[in-house]
Amino acid sequence: MSLRRAVAVPFRAKGRESLSESEFVVALSLDREWFSPEQAKRLVDVAATEGLLDRTDDELRPTFEPREVTVPDEFVPGDDVLRQRSNFERALDAIVQSGVDKQDAVAAVNRLQSDLGVTVEAAAVVYARREGVELGDLADRAADELGGD
Repeated sequence: MSLRRAVAVPFRAKGRESLSESEFVVALSLDREWFSPEQAKRLVDVAATEGLLDRTDDELRPTFEPREVTVPDEFVPGDDVLRQRSNFERALDAIVQSGVDKQDAVAAVNRLQSDLGVTVEAAAVVYARREGVELGDLADRAADELGGD
């Protein structure tokens, strides 16, 4: 949620649906003083990977409605928003959000990984599909890791 909030703030502050990457970086580093410019660029990369930002040339567009994100006045994002989660972490989060107990999900994914002889990411995708959990582009990423199309 912190990442979504951090991404929403520049768009809310500027009142625009798109920003150049440099405007976004300035908003987070100079206007808010939350990050260094390098860290703000890293946040762009993480947010794009997480599916929160669409990049077109030098333009950034949120994939969600920034005005619908609650941002408390005292909000300051932590450094954890700069850490890119692995595909396994992203899949596990989606599985848990669907209502599956985290320990049960991890145990089932580990069994699948052993039984199928695949990466933990691929096993998590298989498990999620069996549970009816939508993973978006994570399934494609897991197929790429397996050498699939």
